[in-house]
Amino acid sequence: MSVSLVILAAGQGSRMLSDMPKVLHLLAGVPLVLHAMRAARTLEPARVAVVTGHGGAQVAQVVQAEDDTAIIVTQSEQLGTAHAVAQARAALEGQAGDVVVLYGDTPFIRPETLQAMLAARASHDLVVLGFDAADPGRYGRLVTDGDRLERIVEFKDATGAERAITLCNSGVLCADRALLFDLISEVGNDNAAGEYYLTDIVALARARGLSAGVVRCAEAETLGINTRAELASAEAAFQARARAEALENGVTLSAPETVIFAQDTVIGRDALVEPYVVFGPGVTVESGATIRAFSHLEGAHVSRGAIVGPYARLRPGAELAEDVRIGNFVEVKAAQIDEGAKVNHLSYVGDAHVGAGANLGAGTVTCNYDGVFKHRTEIGAGAFIGSSTMLVAPVRVGAGAVTGSGSVITQDVADGALALGRARQETRPGLGRRLMDRLRATKAARGKG
Repeated sequence: MSVSLVILAAGQGSRMLSDMPKVLHLLAGVPLVLHAMRAARTLEPARVAVVTGHGGAQVAQVVQAEDDTAIIVTQSEQLGTAHAVAQARAALEGQAGDVVVLYGDTPFIRPETLQAMLAARASHDLVVLGFDAADPGRYGRLVTDGDRLERIVEFKDATGAERAITLCNSGVLCADRALLFDLISEVGNDNAAGEYYLTDIVALARARGLSAGVVRCAEAETLGINTRAELASAEAAFQARARAEALENGVTLSAPETVIFAQDTVIGRDALVEPYVVFGPGVTVESGATIRAFSHLEGAHVSRGAIVGPYARLRPGAELAEDVRIGNFVEVKAAQIDEGAKVNHLSYVGDAHVGAGANLGAGTVTCNYDGVFKHRTEIGAGAFIGSSTMLVAPVRVGAGAVTGSGSVITQDVADGALALGRARQETRPGLGRRLMDRLRATKAARGKG
């Protein structure tokens, strides 16, 4: 049976005190709304409908960059969660199977939990995700009779006895598409907030004699983000879990509390990560690689045996083959560095291909941008690029070729050739001493005046 998703992402998030839509704030380097989308990816959804409101165009751009088949619908008035889901009715029209309702500001739902909810649908017409709260606070309470879910009561409308219940509602639920929208059409707004609560569909289903069940998860999975403080707490929780998983998977973190991971960071066993390394989105580090201290990686692939840093920056499109050396204060962007090549000091390599075993001296720069267009540099296998060489792209330095230190290379260099591109040095005996004496005398005269 196919599955569709409805992701609620319309809230303004006024408590974030931000002009940015709440669901676009970053957690582990990724907008909150994408956490929900990626968690549900294992369900292989037939359709994904994202309900937007405040900043809808911005949300739509991020969502469709992640999944260009996602359907964007708009909740123009914020009239409650049932009203929000109802906006997706047309987007899911004619789609058979179940609908899972998720929230764009609840990033920690695990794929395994969503799979458990779908499995529970075999026994119930409607399934709700609940959790036992350490401090139930103002959460909606799940009122049960044995293993049956009778109804969900919002805190504002709960009696004293109902508020004593610790089994709470996450808001995530699963039901057959036709049944879900049929029940939503019966939801009213006779409550303290005057809103159309999605939670009311449980009581409506039970009144029809239908079965409602609960799947329980850890409270941490249901954490919603409403304030900057909650976002910071969620980031800390994510990082703690990511570090623990890395250590359990055989990665050496010499100072775990200083390493920052992104949601999709992949690091192989026996890799070494030194202190104060930041992984942005899209990084894979293979087994046996070393990432030295104070390096920043994003959108990069580091192969087995490579050493990066310290103080290196790998930007999107950096592809390092086995045993590559990227040293201190080196930046690599959109470049393939082949096996055994070295870029050890104070260099920039962008829009380039560096052949196997090539050695780039300190201060090498691939001058890839002419102010309008980017151009590519090709450096052949075994080439030696002298320190402070400027490679003005588009340009090719052949295999085994050499450039002299301080050269500006504007034309292709043949395989095995030596290229020098610098002004001829002139030396004037004694002139340096006379020049400095004159400058010092001028400084002294100005000081007296």
